[in-house]
Amino acid sequence: MDTIRRLGVGLAALGRPAYINVGRTDELPPDRSVEAMRAATWDVLDAAHAAGVRWVDAARSYGRSEEFLGGWLAERAPEGVTVSSKWGYTYVGDWKTDAPVHEVKEHSLERYRAQYAETRRFLGRFLSVYQVHSLTDDSPLFGDVRLQEALAEAAADGVRVGFSTSGPKQKDVIRRAMSLEVDGQRLFSTVQSTWNLLEPSAEEALREAHEAGLHVLLKEVLANGRLAVQPPAAARTVASSKGVKPDALALGAALSRPWADTVLVGPVSTAQLEANLAATEVELDADDMDALSGLSVPPERYWAERGALPWR
Repeated sequence: MDTIRRLGVGLAALGRPAYINVGRTDELPPDRSVEAMRAATWDVLDAAHAAGVRWVDAARSYGRSEEFLGGWLAERAPEGVTVSSKWGYTYVGDWKTDAPVHEVKEHSLERYRAQYAETRRFLGRFLSVYQVHSLTDDSPLFGDVRLQEALAEAAADGVRVGFSTSGPKQKDVIRRAMSLEVDGQRLFSTVQSTWNLLEPSAEEALREAHEAGLHVLLKEVLANGRLAVQPPAAARTVASSKGVKPDALALGAALSRPWADTVLVGPVSTAQLEANLAATEVELDADDMDALSGLSVPPERYWAERGALPWR
């Protein structure tokens, strides 16, 4: 497979006016109106598709991301695009950058049924993968047999069912979720987890998932922009030696993992997308990987720092 086909575009930072990504603000339309953010989303999707990217990821909680994406799909009728989305969080920010709360989590059967209907309304036949959003060890899904059975119904309807993970216990959640079965069949066929040079703790579990046949997607590969805007010295040094910017280096490191089926990027402008796509030309040797391996921090520290990032 061409390397470019292993990239996907995530819409977390484009579907709503506020998000936690560092380096996002100056690339967005000044007014961040619905119309302006829709246009920015379509510009990125057009450029990504022209470059050969064929995976787009959204979520019910990403503001109007499904609406924007559904409109683009209907208008452009692109060929061969895989569309994934997620349920479990509800966007409550009311299109305000200073909202006290931007999203609310609930993993219940009622929330799933309501959000699946909403997603279908926006994405229709284009929906390929539907994922539990930020599954954690304390999620009621693990003990809710009726919810598991409802998810399996979507799988029987031709939609691949998956889950995403967040938090310092990702590897444990991945392994636990992989063991879930409904009527003797594995429930999940995809997993979307955070992996980056600062937080690679889920790597072994993700390799196991890939080997078991799950499609592995990597998210937050730029650590919500920190590896692009505030890269550690070692990352800057290796990037310079490769003739690329730190964002391309961080993405190239993710692409170097053979168990990573899809690596998501989250640009909010065509300029950011173009910079990200340089990752397809990055080749890292053993010395490079040794230099970069020292960048990882304890998962608890990483997730605490991520949780402190402001919405803006």
